[in-house]
Amino acid sequence: MNALVIETRGLRKEFSSRRGGLRVAVDDLDLAVPAGGVHGFLGPNGSGKTTTIRMLLGLARATAGSMRLFGTEVPGRLPEVAERVGAVVESPKFAPHFTGHQNLTLLARTIGAGSDRVDAALETVRLTGRERDRYKAYSLGMKQRLAIAATLLKDPDLLILDEPTNGLDPAGIREIRDTIRDLGASGVTVLLSSHILAEVQQVCTSATIIGNGRMLASGTVEDLLSTSGTTYRVRVADPAAAHRHLEAAGFTVSVGDHGLVIEGSRPPQDITRTLAEQGLWLAELTPIRVDLETFFLDLTRDETLGASR
Repeated sequence: MNALVIETRGLRKEFSSRRGGLRVAVDDLDLAVPAGGVHGFLGPNGSGKTTTIRMLLGLARATAGSMRLFGTEVPGRLPEVAERVGAVVESPKFAPHFTGHQNLTLLARTIGAGSDRVDAALETVRLTGRERDRYKAYSLGMKQRLAIAATLLKDPDLLILDEPTNGLDPAGIREIRDTIRDLGASGVTVLLSSHILAEVQQVCTSATIIGNGRMLASGTVEDLLSTSGTTYRVRVADPAAAHRHLEAAGFTVSVGDHGLVIEGSRPPQDITRTLAEQGLWLAELTPIRVDLETFFLDLTRDETLGASR
């Protein structure tokens, strides 16, 4: 099993409410991020994602619990591992009249990185060919990729990205998605905080889902989706009769856009047998794979939001 790059135990963060009393933003959170690949940190807006990240980076103080990066306790020993961590948490500040290359070169000098790191970072985020353009002429997607490039100057082992596609158009989202996928494949561990599930599923190898500051589910994406049961789409010549007989046999049946939808854990041969015994022959029996967004919405449907992010 891979070593854990990020680990929290019983992590809690409370804020004083304007009306008096306390608001709990993060509630007894156990987070485990293995080394390598892209780990989705998923939750609705207001679920505690950004608060958790700020605590990991020493930007906010935890009320209770413990945190470790690369097995090192933080924030007490954060300086020991800070060079191994890159993060894009807020909108970066770059000189608008400088080119992308000039902006990164200035940053590289402040941390003692060579010009080769600038070129490598620009290539990784796919800005080669546009690095001589002024920053103010960049699209939002290009600006976000330059922010990621800035974190890569010190060649981090862990990259933390907080909602990196917010405000981007579809082209910009695709650019960031491709960049994140490449980083995960290169050996960098990426913690990707997001609420855009359709995009996350395309890049994440594992995920943690939180709601109202509490962990709701965690594991590989494949394992998470496999726990949601199996759904089948069925088409027959007489759907009304099929609906009636399947329900009588104990199946959960609903009417979908392209046929009947059957949910449950019973094997597909039971569906076939039930219908055949009534002289109803299948035109289609297709398993419907639940996507991460559907799983997420089902999991968080009953969560009451309102805690500070």
